[in-house]
Amino acid sequence: MNLSRIISGTMNWGSWGANYSSKEISELIRCAYENGINSFDHADIYGGYTTEEAFGKAFKLSGIEREKVIFISKCGIMYPCEKLQIDVKHYDYSKSHIIKSVENSLNNLNTDYLDSLLLHRPSPIMNINEIGDTIDYLMDKKMIKSFGVSNFTVSQMSLIEKHLKISFNQINFSLTNYEPMFDGTLDYMQINNIKPMAYSPLGNFFSSDNKLLIDKVEKMCSKYSCSQDEILISWILKHESKIYPVIGTTKKDRIIRSSKVEDIEIELIDWFELLEASMGKRLP
Repeated sequence: MNLSRIISGTMNWGSWGANYSSKEISELIRCAYENGINSFDHADIYGGYTTEEAFGKAFKLSGIEREKVIFISKCGIMYPCEKLQIDVKHYDYSKSHIIKSVENSLNNLNTDYLDSLLLHRPSPIMNINEIGDTIDYLMDKKMIKSFGVSNFTVSQMSLIEKHLKISFNQINFSLTNYEPMFDGTLDYMQINNIKPMAYSPLGNFFSSDNKLLIDKVEKMCSKYSCSQDEILISWILKHESKIYPVIGTTKKDRIIRSSKVEDIEIELIDWFELLEASMGKRLP
């Protein structure tokens, strides 16, 4: 099964955001699914290690067959909170921790497998050989179907790929955070057939004081008869690396709008006009 063009991010569905009930989360899942979004992005730490379990209970209520959806999760961050009584936030990519994290995610999500497991953030002391052996083990046991990373630079991806094939890299990318287009990140992913996912696809637009950019987005909203968030996401979709935006909304109306952005085809000149406004200067 292929990823839906838009991925629904669950970080804010639980105690880190809307703090929805099982029924409310189930309704969001159905809303996404019924509007063509079949992919859901998780991480073990979301909600202080509680959101995956809340989602798992809600998914059962939704009545959707597991085989009809895609579950992505991440591991590696050791996050101090009520459920994990540690003093220092750090990263752990030992074999024992990765396996334990996947087992916990499977149990919490009430599933036998993850469609993809991502390493949440690069560690400066990660053991690439150990990670490779661990991912091979998880693949052999059919606990995960594919492997990826998140927030990895070009050199970090290259290091991992000496041992493992990376299917995805989830990065911070938007109209207001466009650096991955110019620092080689998206180029490397295209060359090596790594699918980019983009978290925070709206960037800081809604808190921005860039009046020129705000005015340009409004101009495009009028031209294409759509909302600001639709323009921001459709701008991402035009990039040739085929980026999959991970929308973090907890609102049904935004989920529905986001599911329709593929219908918006921003013209070339408009795409560059938005980029120029965001950069605050003309392209070289």
